[in-house]
Amino acid sequence: MTTFALAALVLIMMPGPDQALITRNALVGGRVGGVLTMVGGVLGLAVHATAAAVGLSALLLASATAFTVLKIAGAAYLLWLAVQLLRSAARSRRSPEPAGDLAPALRSACLRQGFLSNALNPKVALFFVTFLPQFLSADAGSARAEALLLSAVFALLYLAWFGLYIAAVDRLGRWLRRPAVRARIEQVTGVLLAAVAIRLATAANH
Repeated sequence: MTTFALAALVLIMMPGPDQALITRNALVGGRVGGVLTMVGGVLGLAVHATAAAVGLSALLLASATAFTVLKIAGAAYLLWLAVQLLRSAARSRRSPEPAGDLAPALRSACLRQGFLSNALNPKVALFFVTFLPQFLSADAGSARAEALLLSAVFALLYLAWFGLYIAAVDRLGRWLRRPAVRARIEQVTGVLLAAVAIRLATAANH
């Protein structure tokens, strides 16, 4: 369990789409925006964790067609999100929007973005099917129950790490929300998501 927790924490801390989205939404919507994005992300992880525990992910990865459909859908969503962020960066330079109470539509957008970025990512499914089983005990009474337990540990580590991360971003918010800085962060986030989308779409199925 300790080895799994350390390995999982390293993976969670690695920069990627989750960190980029949470950073951007924490700047635009304050701590609430960051937390909602984080909650959406962990719900997206829960989809794949549950699917892996019951064997659905294995079936998905065994079907080239199903895997390709999920891959294209995930890449298309990330590319659309990248375009929206690049457009938002241009608006931020002209008319900065101070962080404050989020409107219901923006709250749901933050939650949805976090959820879909993980739920539509086949690499997350691959993680739970290939990485997690390496830590299952050979003498476990129920492999499914142990897999769900490890998935829950991963989710708790995800929430703990990004909870601290959001608090740090919020603490530095005054400087990070300066129009030029926020616009640059949105630009970098958009470019990062576009790069991930292109890499995901062009990756070969194995």
